[in-house]
Amino acid sequence: MRPATAILSVILCIVTSCIHDKPEGADLAVTDNIPDFSVTMNDGKVVTGEQLRDGISVVVFFTTKCPDCQTTLPHLQRLYDEYQPQGVKFALISREDGEDSVAQYWAENDLTMPYSAQNDRKIYEKFATSRVPRVYLCRFGTIKYIFTDDPNPTYDIMSERLQGLMIKF
Repeated sequence: MRPATAILSVILCIVTSCIHDKPEGADLAVTDNIPDFSVTMNDGKVVTGEQLRDGISVVVFFTTKCPDCQTTLPHLQRLYDEYQPQGVKFALISREDGEDSVAQYWAENDLTMPYSAQNDRKIYEKFATSRVPRVYLCRFGTIKYIFTDDPNPTYDIMSERLQGLMIKF
C-alpha cells in the first residue's frame, strides 16, 4: 500500500468512527447527562447523581486556591440562598482540596453552602479533565449550561439561566 493510501485509510477510519462516544475522562457537554456518583457533604448528607436528576440542580467543582473560584463562590452563595429554598439542588464538590482547606476558606468567607471536600479528582474526572470553576446547571439530569473561567460566571447570568430552567419546569 502506498503511503498516501495508508494515510487516507487512517483518516477515513478516524472520521467514520463513532464520534459521539466520550472516551473515559472526556469533558461533559451541554445535553450530556449527569454521571453516577455519590459524595458526602460537610453537613453529613449524601448527594448522588441520581438525586440530582430529579428537578433542577447545580453541580459545582472548585478549589479554594483558585482565584477564579474565589470570584465565583460568592455568586454561588447568593444563588444558593435564593434558589435552594425553591427546591433547586446544589452540590459543591472540591477538586483535590481537602476538608481542612475548604472548611477554613468557608469560615473566612462566610460561606454556608454545604460542600464535599475531595482529596483526589475521582469525582471531578467523571465530569471534566481540566479547569475550575466548573458550574453545571441541569434539568432532570441533563446538563443545560456549563460555566467555567472563560469568562467567570456572574450571579446575574447564572440566575437568568436558572430562572429559564425553572419556568420550563
